[in-house]
Amino acid sequence: MKRWTKAWLIGGVVCATALATVLPAAAQSSNEKPKATEVGVTASELHIAVVADVENALAPGLFKGAELGVEGAAKYLNSKAGGGGVAGRKLVVDFIDSKLNPTASRNAVITACGQDFAMVGTAVIFLSSVDDQVNCKDQAGATTGLPDIAGFAAGLAQSCSPLTFPVNGVQIDCATVDQVPQTYFGNQGAAKYLTKKFGKLHGLFVYGSDTKDASRASNVIIQANIKGGVASDQTVGVSARDPQSAYTPFVLKMKQDGSNFGTAVGDPQMINLRTEAQLQGLPSSVVWSCICYSKTIATTPVMDNTWVNTVSLPFEDAAAVPMMKTFLKYVGPANADQYSVYGWSATLAFVEAARAVVAKQGVNGLTRKTFLDTGLPTLTKFNGGGLIGTLDVASKRNSTCFIELHLQNGKYTRVFPAKTGTFDCNPANRAIIKEDLLNK
Repeated sequence: MKRWTKAWLIGGVVCATALATVLPAAAQSSNEKPKATEVGVTASELHIAVVADVENALAPGLFKGAELGVEGAAKYLNSKAGGGGVAGRKLVVDFIDSKLNPTASRNAVITACGQDFAMVGTAVIFLSSVDDQVNCKDQAGATTGLPDIAGFAAGLAQSCSPLTFPVNGVQIDCATVDQVPQTYFGNQGAAKYLTKKFGKLHGLFVYGSDTKDASRASNVIIQANIKGGVASDQTVGVSARDPQSAYTPFVLKMKQDGSNFGTAVGDPQMINLRTEAQLQGLPSSVVWSCICYSKTIATTPVMDNTWVNTVSLPFEDAAAVPMMKTFLKYVGPANADQYSVYGWSATLAFVEAARAVVAKQGVNGLTRKTFLDTGLPTLTKFNGGGLIGTLDVASKRNSTCFIELHLQNGKYTRVFPAKTGTFDCNPANRAIIKEDLLNK
């Protein structure tokens, strides 16, 4: 139930990349004695808040991975191997549970504003307003705002906040929010790979319909697939709470249309789709594809022979990528999921930007304003030490990188690019989509 609800709420939240580690420690040395310079910055500590939906009735432990990813990264960054802290200070993580609740989410931002330098690894569904973030005052009383290096941004308000910079980018071009249609950016790399491998593909696209944000995000993914050459015989919205029987007419139409492709955004939707397809005896030649790299999918037998694309490095590549080994060491294999990767990567991005400020202005030059003005603009080619596809965090542009995996007998096998530890980051993977999804 827990994993299914994650997919219901998110709906579907990409050239080889350099695998050099980030966060050089050289800038940490200084004869200047650290002192309190900002909210959350003392002479000995730098406080960051990880705000995440964890404890709640619908999906207990929902984004626990985000919390564990940030906390694991902080332990690493405070170690000698990770640079021994930030700006001569120990990195301290304050976890604030937003509880999958709008009021708790707003209160979490207010709390972070008053005690922490920034929010890092944010994983919140119901943050409908960023007023508290934008109007947050710094130590000097100026309305500088609260920086947010998010794990992901689920809603439109957070996505287009001038102070939020997710480590997986955002889909919408925020300058077009008030336009009809809006402009979105997707990744068509996997679709182009599959059409090249299998020839002409056409079939069923299923998007998550539980929330407006999930529907919009899912439809961007679908439109990117269509841009990549996969034709739609039918595109339908389904709730993650719907039973398998809800898929009966869609699969029947696949048979009538001779569809040779099927995909769904969300683990429960994909599992129900494959189960119904098996029941109705769809041919084994159908190409099933999804963004669904997870333990849930791998351990569900009906999902065998699925083509899976991912924008983060598979854990199976740990032997080839030092940062993945470090991640698994500090977070733990049992806690490794996409949200812990996002939390970890967001913390690395935050520290990289903070250290860029220190390199220019010294250990006491770190304030929210200098972080936003001097540090954050340096995050133009960030890849989390090779854990995620290279992207421009500063401009919020999502990545053109992706990896194609094939799930067989419960195991993910890397297919493309073949070299372990690499991504395909061809700029042509970017799909520009112009559609009115805000009023759909």
